[in-house]
Amino acid sequence: MDYRLLTKRLDMPADFSPPLRLAGEGIVATAITRDDLQDDVRGINASLALIRRTRGGGWPAEAVTEDFNYVDLVWHELEFRERESFTYVLRDDEGGYLGCCYLYPMGRRTQLDDELLRYDVDVSWWVTPSAYEAGYYAKTYRALRQWLADEYPFWKAYFSNREIPDE
Repeated sequence: MDYRLLTKRLDMPADFSPPLRLAGEGIVATAITRDDLQDDVRGINASLALIRRTRGGGWPAEAVTEDFNYVDLVWHELEFRERESFTYVLRDDEGGYLGCCYLYPMGRRTQLDDELLRYDVDVSWWVTPSAYEAGYYAKTYRALRQWLADEYPFWKAYFSNREIPDE
């Protein structure tokens, strides 16, 4: 069967409340909101080449504007509230902006096939160049693995970044 145009919804218990805050590895992840706009625009625009190299995919195709990113952040808020996907802003323990991570339904970011149907959630992330140099890219990967095991009801996560840190 050809699954390329399909998206597999996130399957979660009806009473599951997604965490608004996650912490570990010196990282604090909070559900992204429009309040993160200025930090997010600066972070994205400073990280275009690194995002393409580590996360891959077609976003961002170019620098983002505040107007464009505001709409994107409001969309992420809506998806979080409706439990369709979960986007978090990443900060260090002092509140410094590090990047973002995403928990998407399978098929939204990566085309579905027979193998990918076995996974529950598509996980990706990116960090700014300074955060990457400070080791936060690998720390985020470890934190995500722990957060998914401890806080989310998913059985099997697919990490879709191009660059996956060694375990």
